[in-house]
Amino acid sequence: MDNTKLTLFRDKLIECGCTAMIIPTNDPHFGEYTQEYYKIREWLSGFTGSAGTLVITLEDAALWTDSRYFVQAEKELRGSGVRLMKLKMPGTPAIPEWIKEQYPKGGKVAIDRSLFSWCEYLSLEKALLPCTVVLVDDFVSSLWKERPGLRFNKIEYLPVSYSGEDTASKHKRVIETLGMGEKAFVYIVTACDEVAWLCNIRGCDIAYNPLPQSYAAVTNGEIHLFVNKDSLSGEALSALEENGVAVHPYTGFESFLQSVPAETVRVCAFSKVTVRDYKALDKPGAVFLEDPVAGGTINHLKSMKNNTELAGFAKAFEADGIAWCKVLKYIHDSLAAGTPLDEYSIGEKLIAFRKEDPSYRGESFEPIVAFGAAAALPHYSATAENSQPVGTGNFLLMDTGGQYCCGTTDTTRTLPLGNLSDAQKRHYTLVLKGMINLSVARFPKGTRGSQLDILARGPLFNDGLMYFHGTCHGIGHYLCVHEGPQSVRMEENPVTLKPGMVISNEPAVYFDGEYGIRIENVLVVEEWKTTVFNDFYGFRTLTLVPINTLCVQKDLLTGQELQWLNTYNKHVYDTLSVHLDAQTAAWLKEVCKPLV
Repeated sequence: MDNTKLTLFRDKLIECGCTAMIIPTNDPHFGEYTQEYYKIREWLSGFTGSAGTLVITLEDAALWTDSRYFVQAEKELRGSGVRLMKLKMPGTPAIPEWIKEQYPKGGKVAIDRSLFSWCEYLSLEKALLPCTVVLVDDFVSSLWKERPGLRFNKIEYLPVSYSGEDTASKHKRVIETLGMGEKAFVYIVTACDEVAWLCNIRGCDIAYNPLPQSYAAVTNGEIHLFVNKDSLSGEALSALEENGVAVHPYTGFESFLQSVPAETVRVCAFSKVTVRDYKALDKPGAVFLEDPVAGGTINHLKSMKNNTELAGFAKAFEADGIAWCKVLKYIHDSLAAGTPLDEYSIGEKLIAFRKEDPSYRGESFEPIVAFGAAAALPHYSATAENSQPVGTGNFLLMDTGGQYCCGTTDTTRTLPLGNLSDAQKRHYTLVLKGMINLSVARFPKGTRGSQLDILARGPLFNDGLMYFHGTCHGIGHYLCVHEGPQSVRMEENPVTLKPGMVISNEPAVYFDGEYGIRIENVLVVEEWKTTVFNDFYGFRTLTLVPINTLCVQKDLLTGQELQWLNTYNKHVYDTLSVHLDAQTAAWLKEVCKPLV
């Protein structure tokens, strides 16, 4: 790879009197995906993964990323002049320690004030001592001559028939939750999905997420929305104004913050407000308060779906299940006929089937279709230029999701193709046991996700096996497929599970260079029963995709687990068969027949 970019970048560092710069992956909204305009780390390093931090010093360069991307990063960084640093692996230094090793007597470390949160900035100031942090603006535009511009596409207003609650009502609930009383305040909202939920707007400015680039500032009397005004239709603008929303230009956010009176209390999540925006708000005598709700006030409110949203999820999973049945039959028929298959074409075929439903709005994340050893890479994604043929004698792992105007889906199925070993069958069954165990859980009000995580991991633990990612993440309603604040994972999260929360359920196991297995359904938390001891909750499964039973070792399943599996597959058949042609329905009936 041509290292000219690094050379020019170092010249710029010298020009600015700096010795290093830290370049993150995010944009000022701290979302999972960013527009091309913000892919500075990728442009400089060549690493295309969705997570990673690049550090360039005058003498060296390194990139920190997690285990999902070790193989990909090693390949893409080769010859780039950038070293790979494997996060959470023995011997990998933290970024501040690595920089201080090069500049033990101190240096100047640049960060872009619009790409780091106030919380991160304060942490770096301490961790980098004796080095100092230098705040800079737009460091690369003069070097990145072909830098794409920001895109602003059409913004839709999501009617109450889909959202279940108008913006004025949400505004009132946000004010009540913040608990500021009669105090004049401004609540800063920088996450695009939180803005979209609050204002009932959707867009397509960001890949896989139905979001417009946007900010919001909530006050006692109104919501100030910052978007590209030209992207709003007259109907959408009228609906927003009727709900107490004042619309401003997207580029006017910083100047608005500078205009906030000193006596107005500033409320924000310090981990989500950029250094640029915090400093715009800062005035002599100004009072800042941290968001009082763990995980964020709006995040918390939007995590608990209302009845309209849950009905929308049901429709979305039904539409998605129909598409899945069609692609699974297509795979079955192609292999039986000896028709060549490859990973990328299978993913494209599923997208084509999803498009047959008029409510489909796109994929909810980059499709993962991985055969054999590739399935051991949790975030592997084939491309048209780099796609393996799909054969037999191993697993085909498919993890994909769709965006529908009524909901968001995320499903993983691992298909046994051809003859498998006893070990492969056992591992598949253990993963399935864990998925079922969590699905049938009952738990008291106040339960945290970390308290339930062992239910999914336990069967694997009993064989000395484990997976290193989380078991469950939250899922948005026609929003981001990965959302918080709830989760189920080994790490502690203070957020408790509440009725209406929608989460994934995806235990797994991976054997590097051999195969990977992951089975994922989506669940919603529901009230179960109230006793003298507590209110108790449980889960209801939303996903409608058959679970393959061909390699299940039945003797490893308990009677309850076997009953759940048979009941689930019967429910899938009963729900979907009426929407399928006769041949596909007959195929589905065979796939869903009871395991006895």
